[in-house]
Amino acid sequence: MKYSKEIKAGIIAIISIAVLVAGVNFLKGNSFFGGDDKYYAFFPNSGQLMVSNNVTLNGVVVGKIMDVTYVPGNPADKLVKITFSIQNSDVKLPKGTIVEIGSLDLLTKGILIQVPSDISNGNYKPGETLPGRLSVDMMSQVKSYADPISQRLQAMMSSIDKMVVSLSAFWDEKATSEIEGSLKQVKITIEKLGNVAQELEGFVAEEKVHFGRIMNNVESITTNLKKSNDQITAIIGNTKKISDDLVTADFKAVILNAETTLKKLNNVLSEVETGRGTVGKLLNDEKLYTELVETNNELQNLASDLQLHPERYIHFSVFGAKTKGVPLSGNEEKKLRKILDTIPE
Repeated sequence: MKYSKEIKAGIIAIISIAVLVAGVNFLKGNSFFGGDDKYYAFFPNSGQLMVSNNVTLNGVVVGKIMDVTYVPGNPADKLVKITFSIQNSDVKLPKGTIVEIGSLDLLTKGILIQVPSDISNGNYKPGETLPGRLSVDMMSQVKSYADPISQRLQAMMSSIDKMVVSLSAFWDEKATSEIEGSLKQVKITIEKLGNVAQELEGFVAEEKVHFGRIMNNVESITTNLKKSNDQITAIIGNTKKISDDLVTADFKAVILNAETTLKKLNNVLSEVETGRGTVGKLLNDEKLYTELVETNNELQNLASDLQLHPERYIHFSVFGAKTKGVPLSGNEEKKLRKILDTIPE
């Protein structure tokens, strides 16, 4: 069957028109063959969105921007109406979903769909309006970070400028000479430190030998201790026995006896202090003390006189002769001689 050229041209024109409509549809953001779900959202401004920009869900492209319209009669937060499509029929927008205008990458703007965690409240139907918001773009974030830094840099540059002016005023020939002198002193100090380091090195070398001898002595001591281990064990055993004896000793009775003795001694000292008793009277009676001193002096005088003139007190019989004096018996004479022998000359 043959077709005429006119029919062929008509068919080609129809196909071309269909392809053109589908292409225009596609460029507008619809699917190639149409039939996408449309939704709406309002924003205070367009955020530089353009028709055919992508709509993403968790980073995946699920639709396109179909229309960006300015609505002058709406409130300030709803001046721009965005129409977008969802091309994937499996994607549903649950209640609570938020449409956000933001940056998809470094250069491209688009819509980011934020789905809530609770999806039990049902889904939006095609043609309904979703709540929208503007995210802070990258340039605004960079500007918010850069502005404080820029202000601090300006303040720092002003401080550096003042410091440079102060240093320029201070930096004269006198300051230069003082700095050169300081550098010379630093050089001299470093040289002295080097000499001290050398001396320390020699000292360490000498003390290393001494330390070796000390370690040898320590090793000898530990060897002797090891050999005397049995004796040390016996000493420790004796010490333990002594400590056990001390633990089991009746310290309470000893303390009570000591306390009783101290009480008695305190009573005696109290009597002595108050002049009671024999010892107290001896210590506190001045008259008795004086009489004792006088008696002692008289006894000394009597003893001296006995040594010089015994014939005045003792009756001696020498060759039948008689000497005047007090007659004494034999026992009394012996006692008197013993007393005289005990008296110091």
